Amino acid sequence: MLRFMPVGDSQTIGSAGEHTWRYRMWQHLRETYGGPFALVGPRETLHDKATDSPTSYEYADPDFPRAHLAGWGEGWLHMAPVIGEAVRSCRADVLLVSLGLIDLGFYTNAEQTAENARSFVAGARSANPRVRIVVLPVIPNVRAESEEAFAAEVGRFNELLAKAVADLDEPRSPLLLASPPLSYDINLDTYDGTHPNASGEHKIAEAFAEAMYQAWDLGEPYEA
Repeated sequence: MLRFMPVGDSQTIGSAGEHTWRYRMWQHLRETYGGPFALVGPRETLHDKATDSPTSYEYADPDFPRAHLAGWGEGWLHMAPVIGEAVRSCRADVLLVSLGLIDLGFYTNAEQTAENARSFVAGARSANPRVRIVVLPVIPNVRAESEEAFAAEVGRFNELLAKAVADLDEPRSPLLLASPPLSYDINLDTYDGTHPNASGEHKIAEAFAEAMYQAWDLGEPYEA
């Protein structure tokens, strides 16, 4: 049994009424991975915008393993201290991580965010020395279009993240940097300039799936 844990912020937890990229990934793995697998994590809910709380189970299609470690407004800063226990308790084998936008927007600069990413990796490995981790760079959002300084922080962090991945990658616990979706367009693939709509969900899932297929021969190429 291979256990995948999606880890992320608002783009990963999703909100009431959505499928989420987690669902798209589950569909892809169900069709292409030739063995037993599960999505795992200590949380299951969506974010309820009406109450501004992670209390909704109103998935567009609830019939899938909904477990995850994601939170609206949470970033590397929040996940680094809890990832060890989450990996340990859920026996996660592969982490699919999409974090950083909220850190840079509200909490930490690029250098501080990169240090938290390194702490995250250390925490995950403390719980499972053979854990595999796939990390998605920050996809610039509408704020990066309008604020040059924020766009520069996003670019700087993505450079530092790539360096961290290169520094920390090791054979027994591979650390893989996914390629951001080349065709991702915030005007077409999000509903508000930040959060993915259906096409955006597919493209984020594809980024993770293609990275695992190309680097680890896991699954097959992604088909929406």
